[in-house]
Amino acid sequence: MSTMVYPREEALERLSQDEIVLNTKAVMQGLETLRGEHAQLLTSLLDCTQPPIAQEKSGLLRKSLEAIELGLGEAQVIIALSSHLSAVESEKQKLRAQVRRLCQENQWLRDELAGTQHKLQRSEQSVAQLEEEKKHLEFMNQIKKFDDDVSPSEEKGQSSSGSGGGGDTSKDSLDDLFPNDDDQGPAQPSGEVAAQQGGYEIPARLRTLHNLVIQYASQGRYEVAVPLCKQALEDLEKTSGHDHPDVATMLNILALVYRDQNKYKEAAHLLNDALAIREKTLGKDHPAVAATLNNLAVLYGKRGKYKEAEPLCKRALEIREKVLGKYHPDVAKQLNNLALLCQNQGKYEEVEYYYRRALEIYESKLGADDPNVAKTKNNLATCYLKQGKFKDAEALYKEILTRAHEKEFGSVNNDNKPIWMHAEEREESKGKRKDSGPYVEYGSWYKACKVDSPTVNTTLKSLGALYRRQGKLEAAETLEECATKTRKQGIDAINQSKVVELLKDGGAGGGDRRLSREGVAGSGGQRGDCEGDDSAEWNGDIFGISGNLWISTLI
Repeated sequence: MSTMVYPREEALERLSQDEIVLNTKAVMQGLETLRGEHAQLLTSLLDCTQPPIAQEKSGLLRKSLEAIELGLGEAQVIIALSSHLSAVESEKQKLRAQVRRLCQENQWLRDELAGTQHKLQRSEQSVAQLEEEKKHLEFMNQIKKFDDDVSPSEEKGQSSSGSGGGGDTSKDSLDDLFPNDDDQGPAQPSGEVAAQQGGYEIPARLRTLHNLVIQYASQGRYEVAVPLCKQALEDLEKTSGHDHPDVATMLNILALVYRDQNKYKEAAHLLNDALAIREKTLGKDHPAVAATLNNLAVLYGKRGKYKEAEPLCKRALEIREKVLGKYHPDVAKQLNNLALLCQNQGKYEEVEYYYRRALEIYESKLGADDPNVAKTKNNLATCYLKQGKFKDAEALYKEILTRAHEKEFGSVNNDNKPIWMHAEEREESKGKRKDSGPYVEYGSWYKACKVDSPTVNTTLKSLGALYRRQGKLEAAETLEECATKTRKQGIDAINQSKVVELLKDGGAGGGDRRLSREGVAGSGGQRGDCEGDDSAEWNGDIFGISGNLWISTLI
């Protein structure tokens, strides 16, 4: 008689569904075997000759058979239940797959909706930008009609001043005067400290917003910069009220964006509003008031209204001198602005005085090697050129190149000469040199100065143009070729033509050769035209004619 072996309970708890089914089938086979054996035993007992004993044993066998039948029925139920669970699990997996597919479709629909909303937003911004451009074009059309309507007395006055002065009356281009934030140099934080001492500190969020707006404006993305400024201005007015210094700062930022778009009417309105708020809340002698006055003066200068701009610039200078002291670098920057405005009016004595004061401040406070020293010398040389003082201008250009050479290579001697000396030697010995002239060995120095000293490159081209006017063609070609090698983008042909015209005018006794405002706008009407150039720090003007207007946009 066979025996049944059942697994222990601990082992049963660790069995999987398939193992349980296999074990159940094995148990069924054992039970069926036992049932057969019990049936044989029951038959043999019934044939036995001892009825009492056979009846007792047959009763036990029948009970065992009933238990075996019950076990077989339970095993069949377990197998059926396993089949049902397998079907349920299969259906569950199908449902999970459907859920995953629905989630993917839902995510795709969300992405499509987000893309559609983004396109709608861009379309709305484009529509708003087109409406603003339409209004601006209408305003510029009115301005053009106003500018063309010049009275005969004004034309006569301008002609007489041009012929009587014996100098060049061409107005300097004011469309490319604005440097990047980096151009403001290390003196800017001192002005911010003065603003804080005046009782007002510009919040960090406005500085961050200002940097973001400047970035968008430099990329020409005014459709983003303008709504961003307007929204921030609206939020500030709701939280702080209109007459609050933060609102004035935001007005100032938006005005500078409009100025870069040549929307002068809107920019002037915002700057006047900012000026009124700052004077009311901070006082008339606050550095922030000086900054707004300076920005307003620049705006008038860009429109050729130099007489209106000059008193604003002078008042800004007075405030800076009063708050910062007369020998602060920010005062020197304001002197440069004022000198440029006077230069466009032909007030050359005042121009020289302002530039020399600025030079004195820079050299005493920042040192002779500060980039602003070379820039201001370039501006002063421009003033000399306009008066026909070519020797003085040449001396300044040579000072700039010599100082840059000494800073890089040490003191000048027979074996260590700046490039202008080699250029003059080539002029003296022209025809006797080989193709690889002495200027070639200086290529590595000017290559190193390409990024850090755009003023050096400007000075090279300026001195080269001056040499060309003097008939020193070999020396001029040396400097111009060196400048071209240091700037892979080459010489700006438009600015070079301005220099040639300036030199011709100075030699001819001061003919009236004014640059039209339309021509100026065509050569660099927007700030972005100069920012992409390596000479953005000096605005790419060969003789520094554009000068440099430092504009404090925040304080």
